[in-house]
Amino acid sequence: MHYVYLLRSQSHPEERYVGMTSDLKARLQRHNQGGVPHTSKFRPWTLETYLAFSTRQQAAEFEHYLKSGSGHAFANRRLWP
Repeated sequence: MHYVYLLRSQSHPEERYVGMTSDLKARLQRHNQGGVPHTSKFRPWTLETYLAFSTRQQAAEFEHYLKSGSGHAFANRRLWP
């Protein structure tokens, strides 16, 4: 399975991050250990939502969509608690 996940910073709750992985647990751990330069300054992170896809292509397309303008609007209405 391939996952598209949404994170929220515990230290800066207005900071959010969208990513993709095939190992969700390891990826979250890497974010929280500072192993991802883009997210290291806003540690620790909480997993808010994730969606599973059977192919990497489907996951990549959905991640790309969520990072677009209309994808942001969709995520704000439907995916972020």
